[in-house]
Amino acid sequence: MLRVIILGSAAGGGFPQWNSGGPGCRRARVGDPTAAPRSQCGLAVSADGARWVLLNASPDLRAQILATPALSPRGDAIRHSPIAAVLLTGAEVDTLTGLLTLRERHPFALYGAAPALAVLRDNPIFRAVDPAIVPRREVPLDTPLELRDAAGEALGLTVEAFAVPGKVPLFQEQDGADPGRAEDGEALGLRITAPSTAAPLLFIPGCAAVTPTLRERLSGGGCLLFDGTLWQEDEMILAGAGPKTAARMGHMAMRDSVAALAGLELGRRVFIHINNTNPALLADSPERAALREAGWEVAEDGMEIVL
Repeated sequence: MLRVIILGSAAGGGFPQWNSGGPGCRRARVGDPTAAPRSQCGLAVSADGARWVLLNASPDLRAQILATPALSPRGDAIRHSPIAAVLLTGAEVDTLTGLLTLRERHPFALYGAAPALAVLRDNPIFRAVDPAIVPRREVPLDTPLELRDAAGEALGLTVEAFAVPGKVPLFQEQDGADPGRAEDGEALGLRITAPSTAAPLLFIPGCAAVTPTLRERLSGGGCLLFDGTLWQEDEMILAGAGPKTAARMGHMAMRDSVAALAGLELGRRVFIHINNTNPALLADSPERAALREAGWEVAEDGMEIVL
């Protein structure tokens, strides 16, 4: 069995975003049940329900852990956590800042592709997560890897990481210039299995395009959690929330993803990493209805999936 808990389902800034006065955020602030609040994107996955691997570590990680009983300390030990490993899909602020929440000398393994590990190496603040206690392990691309805890004990999960179209993290852009698209490990997709799972979990929280190669990789997945940052390409511009298109941000518009992934053999289709401007966040919106009609779900914090 592969158990999945969605710790956070929003894009960077969460929902409502702290400085957003947009219509969706206003509804969320007053407790509108059709505008459920969401924290920044991250998952917890487990093969046995006892030892957990975090997929990304958002700035909201402490609150997410406290809200998730499966991640609470167990037994009588003064210090304990079921968190056995963290796997990064990139090096954006909202994928790795939460690592600093885990600096209290708890042993876990930290996995990432070479570009993400380089960011950690080059930023001394991340030495607070002591590599002597938290070993850093490079994830090879296109090669199944058995995940293990800090002591080397197998966790019953196998991951295959693959590059998807994306871009360098925002803080690595030069003077606001568009860095263009890359497919060299700056943004990762993950294929995760456990021994008893009939079909894999596919996790792609950031993706700039669905290529024929990517589409082929996704076929047969038990559940796809896919980048749903913006509903349409010029959403941020039309909302007055920023000057960038979805493509400039390294994402693919949700309604374009629906078309690009139509007809693909998948058990479940779930959009995750959803920006506060995206009308599909609102349960009563026409956009949400269109997604339901197309067979897509919209992730919520605390949602659980079993494969």
